[in-house]
Amino acid sequence: MTPHNSANKNEIAKSVLMPGDPIRAKYISENFMDDAKLVSSVRGIPCYTGTYKGVPVSTMASGMGCASIGIYSWELFDQYDVDNIIRIGTCGGYDESLEVGDLVLALTASTDTAWAQQYDLKGTFSPVCSPKLLFKVKECATKLGYRHKEGMVLSSDYFSTYYYMGADSWKSWADMGAIAQDMETYALYCNALRAKKNAFSILTMTDSCVTGKCFKDEDRMAGNNKMILTALEAVASGI
Repeated sequence: MTPHNSANKNEIAKSVLMPGDPIRAKYISENFMDDAKLVSSVRGIPCYTGTYKGVPVSTMASGMGCASIGIYSWELFDQYDVDNIIRIGTCGGYDESLEVGDLVLALTASTDTAWAQQYDLKGTFSPVCSPKLLFKVKECATKLGYRHKEGMVLSSDYFSTYYYMGADSWKSWADMGAIAQDMETYALYCNALRAKKNAFSILTMTDSCVTGKCFKDEDRMAGNNKMILTALEAVASGI
């Protein structure tokens, strides 16, 4: 057990799906997993463990931002011996070709946070996803027929540079190749590389900075089903 996780070590599966939203973790456990059991709820962050197609899997919320997912994913990798974390989050789109509901597969993450300063690196660190998870997730998304695009994401401390910093502030990142923005992928990838474990972010594009199109409020939970199923199929197919 840790200050942020009350589960016993054997109560968390080797593969964990990590949404930001605690309600989404509960939604996944109730609608996609079999025999799901709540194994931790410290600070209102739930962790459920069950099975999908007979394969053990856990889902645990991360909260918002690099600092939050940084704590939870570090403990999962280092203190619970988790091998794979698949972030299943939402993002704002920087690429005109992305439609609302499309999946973004994060190859690498840039950031405006200070997260990597803790590693005492004499340069700029650019973390990448686990190639193994990339190939498996892409294979599953393709097999399921879900639209998806791979590329760089920006993990920002700001909820949205579109909303908080002016309508054009995201364009400089888009000009450098970022296709979407979230708040957590950078720290997750850093932790995985440090721990020599596997991490991948599948993001649902819910709000486009380019077109202004977005999910309706009533679609924001079920609109993530494609992302959830892709992640679960990847776990079930053997990672």
